[in-house]
Amino acid sequence: MSTLTAQVKMKDVNWWKRLQVWQKVLIGLILGAATGFLLGGNAAVLHPIGKAFIAAIKMLVVPLIFISLVCGVTAIKDVTRMGRIGIKTFVAYIVTTAIAIPIGLILAIWLEPGVGMDLGSATAIDVKSPPSIVDTLLNIIPTNPFASFANGDVLQIILFAIFLGIAINLVGEKADPVRKVFDAFADVMYKLTDLVIAFAPYGVFALIATTTGQYGLEVLLPLGKVILGVYLGCIIHAVVTLGGGLALLARLNPIMFFKGIFEAQLVAFSTTTAAGTLPVTMSCARDNLGVSKDIASFVLPVGTTINLDGTALYQALTAVFIAQAYGIDLGMAEYGMILLTAILASIGTASVPGGGLIVLSLVLSSVGLPLEGIALVAGIDRILDMARTTINVTGDAAVSVLIAHSEGELDKDIYYKKAG
Repeated sequence: MSTLTAQVKMKDVNWWKRLQVWQKVLIGLILGAATGFLLGGNAAVLHPIGKAFIAAIKMLVVPLIFISLVCGVTAIKDVTRMGRIGIKTFVAYIVTTAIAIPIGLILAIWLEPGVGMDLGSATAIDVKSPPSIVDTLLNIIPTNPFASFANGDVLQIILFAIFLGIAINLVGEKADPVRKVFDAFADVMYKLTDLVIAFAPYGVFALIATTTGQYGLEVLLPLGKVILGVYLGCIIHAVVTLGGGLALLARLNPIMFFKGIFEAQLVAFSTTTAAGTLPVTMSCARDNLGVSKDIASFVLPVGTTINLDGTALYQALTAVFIAQAYGIDLGMAEYGMILLTAILASIGTASVPGGGLIVLSLVLSSVGLPLEGIALVAGIDRILDMARTTINVTGDAAVSVLIAHSEGELDKDIYYKKAG
């Protein structure tokens, strides 16, 4: 009897371990809201736990972005043979990301999901006269990379990482040991990220409990508008930007494209991992859309690292949401910084669980928004991740079709017969 009781207790303990991180975070958010509602102002005793989680995220931002971005740039290996295709690919990814971000900003301004929450109007940004465009661009160039690391100047770090990755590629085989070091370092950082994200349910629990205890459950109601904004933005970007781009630039029927990539979209939506969906995406691109093997093998893997349209759109929308929630007025200078930071940060976003939240902290930091606002969206991050991952994968496939068409390596018979 005692053995049976012990087995039952063991199963009761193991149920938590069997849950995925997003499920734990969602439970943490719900329990945190309930705890804050019950304890009221006394829930402030949990705030140090939330602060510890925010500090751990801050710890990851600089090294994770730097290492991931260097590895992403060095993924384009044969610069001599693939130089032209590489440039086209990089430009196409940057352009689609640059279009996605304003969509997120406009929807956030239109829907106003955070207006009226009043979590901390006293924390408004002290906006000074914005520097000129020339000064802004010059300030991105690091005069001392080590000082940039120490001061957390993330835009300078990102630019340095891009230059370093390009230099590693230009050196060639002699730089292989350096490339291997960065690849190994990236694996270490991803594992460290796993450890920090494992603490997320408890950090979110504490932050939400503190927030709800101070302001009440009504602070959670606007999250429905955030979900609506992200999904609506992803649909607009897919249909107008990606579908429209195929119609205008390649004279292809976008309906055929969406039919051909549908299987990969389903996998991306259910798994929320672009890297894990890559084999299906490559299969759809080759067999359904007529993209040549060489183009698919080059463009799509690079896209899983540097093309994150949905993630960038999500970062822009949620950054404005958090600003509204804290009563912080953003001007054109702040919107411009969000645009620039989201573009550069999306290139270096690690393809790991929780990566979107970590890079969101980077975007928030760039305009001085409180990182505690991350807790407001952490509980619904899985729901948002399903949409943004689907758009990330769709963007990868669309760019592969455009590049193949420009190189004369798109089989239109397959595109129309298979996709149709």
